[in-house]
Amino acid sequence: MGIASMVIGIVAVVLTFIPCMGWIAFLPSIVGLVLGIVDVSSKKKANLPAGKGIAGIVCNSVAILIAILWIFVFAGAAAMDPTVW
Repeated sequence: MGIASMVIGIVAVVLTFIPCMGWIAFLPSIVGLVLGIVDVSSKKKANLPAGKGIAGIVCNSVAILIAILWIFVFAGAAAMDPTVW
C-alpha cells in the first residue's frame, strides 16, 4: 500500500501543477492519503520501516494543498472578471 500511495501522490502532484487539472487529481490524492495512513499505521504495529507510506502521505498532502490553491486562484480570477457576472 505504501508504494501505491507514493505513486498516486507523485502522479497527483504532477497533475496539480497543470492548470485546471487539480480537480482531476483531487480525488485520487485523497485515496492515496488514506492508503498512506493505513500503511504507516500497519507498519508501526509490525515494527517495520514505513518510509514509502510517509512519502505517500507527504506527496498526497502537497497535491491536495496545490489543488485547493488552484481553486482559490480560479475563484479569485472569476470574481475579478466583470464579464462573468
